[in-house]
Amino acid sequence: MTTPQPNNPLQGITLETILTELVEELGWEKLGSWIRIACFNNDPSIKSSLTFLRKTPWAREKVEHLYIKIKP
Repeated sequence: MTTPQPNNPLQGITLETILTELVEELGWEKLGSWIRIACFNNDPSIKSSLTFLRKTPWAREKVEHLYIKIKP
């Protein structure tokens, strides 16, 4: 059981949901230009991007920060 985090805007939101919503709103091209990582620019897919983001904390942090910035 996890401890509630009332000040965490990402509480209860999965990385897959974050990525899917960003791709739906921005598209791969714009997402790849804002966050310059190969998995967004070279033959992008949700699956390959999730694999990379789960293994790369700095990239995941950038994606989460962008999500918080553009979502109300």
